[in-house]
Amino acid sequence: MAISSARESLSHALNNRFLPNLEYLLQGSILDSAVEHLMHRLKGLCDNVDTSPETFHDLEVCMSLRQPNTNQPLMLRVRRALGRDAPFQMRYLGQPEVDQRRPTLVRSCMDCACTNGILDFLTEMGFRLEFEYIAKGYMFRKGRMKITVSKLIKIVPGKQDMANEPISQSYIVELSVVAPTGQENVGEEMRVFAEQLKPLVQLEKIDYKRLGNIP
Repeated sequence: MAISSARESLSHALNNRFLPNLEYLLQGSILDSAVEHLMHRLKGLCDNVDTSPETFHDLEVCMSLRQPNTNQPLMLRVRRALGRDAPFQMRYLGQPEVDQRRPTLVRSCMDCACTNGILDFLTEMGFRLEFEYIAKGYMFRKGRMKITVSKLIKIVPGKQDMANEPISQSYIVELSVVAPTGQENVGEEMRVFAEQLKPLVQLEKIDYKRLGNIP
């Protein structure tokens, strides 16, 4: 497929919301000094308590494409596992909807596995690098809910595999569910689980527009 037609097809699909899935999301943070207490709490609450949580060590790259007739760029994220052989993962996240009637933030979502040439392909399409970082941490599951406890690490140019400077002295905690449109009971299920993590961590729906940021 030609680059121009691929770009047009992608923009058409996203603009017309041909995306069947929504991501429901709550976020918070916890200091390094308290993260072990949270890990013990999660081990007791989540599935497969007799095994260690799954670990991850990934490079995440955010790419943007300016679109005609709009001030809002198209953003795509590409994640690559470091230290193990796994497909690249590309993700599109729509604009977050902060509805006071909902207990969580909601945004459209699309995920797909890719070959290792995806970043070169996106660059040819006209995307440019916005930012990149390394995420290292743990993932738990409770039914259809996914809980990640992540340390974000700065990129050392040309030395992604050896970067070791944390962005902050805390971990990001995310509780999320990807589900088809119309499953409004997901948010309440997540709210109940988040209550069980207090007072160790306060998981909230973050209004990125008020922060002047786009996730």
